[in-house]
Amino acid sequence: MSESAYREMWENLDLDLEAHDGLLEVLGKFYGDIFMSQQGRLSGAEYLDFVLSEVHGLRIKEIQDAKAEGKKIIGTFCVFVPEELTLAANAVQVGLCSGADAGKEQAEQLVPRNTCALIKSFIGFKLAKLCPFTESCDMIVGETTCDGKKKAYEAFGEHVDNLYVMEVPQRKDEADRKLWKSEVLRYKDALEKLTGVEITAERLKEGIRIVNEKRRALQRLNALRAAVPTPISGRDVLLVNQISFYDDPVRFTAKINELCDEIEGRIARKEGVVSEKTPRVMLAGCPMAVPNWKLPWLVESSGAVIVGEESCIGTRNSRDLVDESGQTVEEMLDAIADRYMNIDCACFTPNDERLDNVESMAKELNADGVIQYALMFCQPYTHEAIKVEKRLSGKDIPSLAIETDYSMEDAEQLKTRVEAFLEML
Repeated sequence: MSESAYREMWENLDLDLEAHDGLLEVLGKFYGDIFMSQQGRLSGAEYLDFVLSEVHGLRIKEIQDAKAEGKKIIGTFCVFVPEELTLAANAVQVGLCSGADAGKEQAEQLVPRNTCALIKSFIGFKLAKLCPFTESCDMIVGETTCDGKKKAYEAFGEHVDNLYVMEVPQRKDEADRKLWKSEVLRYKDALEKLTGVEITAERLKEGIRIVNEKRRALQRLNALRAAVPTPISGRDVLLVNQISFYDDPVRFTAKINELCDEIEGRIARKEGVVSEKTPRVMLAGCPMAVPNWKLPWLVESSGAVIVGEESCIGTRNSRDLVDESGQTVEEMLDAIADRYMNIDCACFTPNDERLDNVESMAKELNADGVIQYALMFCQPYTHEAIKVEKRLSGKDIPSLAIETDYSMEDAEQLKTRVEAFLEML
């Protein structure tokens, strides 16, 4: 599409064109500095660069075309929203903008200043009219994974046409599993009402297959990162994980499997993106939505390589598959409910399985140390950082806990702390 066609599309979505132009200009430069400057990138990274360059362009055009065909667009913020059901209802599921300080001043008129950056970001993108994904949605699905989100949705709901909130349990007892199953059923009913499409066994089985294949591709990629020297940078894998929430799932799966083929060739030749003596670091904690690339850039520009992400934008989203043996809608809904209850989000109490997952992942990926990442004012992950650090220290795995936000004001301070941690390693 031409630039004028894109601008007409954005104008029809009621974006603030001047502010949006400024956002894309800043992000383009930021992307170039962080990603295009890397040495030894895989050729498959061209797909990542293309998707990000067209994330507000060609992908939005595809979404508008889907709407013209009668499909509904479902926007989400969290890995708890079952994409299997969305696809079974012949709808498109996309992640929403929440990774930059856009519209911060407007957001702070609706929520307290000491609210985490991610929450202020998705509100700010909406109020500042900067996110074409949000403006394309027929329904936005929130979830009660923290108190900040629960209260923010009250204010956010006044500014969107169709906000739907799923109740996520706080424990994993049988009563909680029943509550979650009822929420899965309620979401299924809401999708059928919105789309006019009945979610049949055939449709649901196909939805499960598509999403499982996407997760298998991500699992394959993560397993290959255990190789020494590591064959791909953490920055590029972060892009892969971020794109998994935006791109068409079938196309994404095919492209990531192609990337894995290339990585396997690099491993067979004992080639790496860095030398085998480079410190191997794993990230754990909060999600990093586009374009939150600050910490990975600081870590890898300080002489380390990131070999894993224990995060919602990482293994928490891809670790578990839905059991594909079910034949009836009821059996498949049970399998979906069970799979999503395996997610080890910090909203759960107790959450000892996350400690086990962090420890085992660090060992499997041959990580020299773990950097725990938390957004400021994110109570669930800052609380768990203490427990994770205690577990890792007991296993002689060095760790560093970092709290930050989306601004670059603390970049030099963070870089100093990261470099000191790497010196210790």
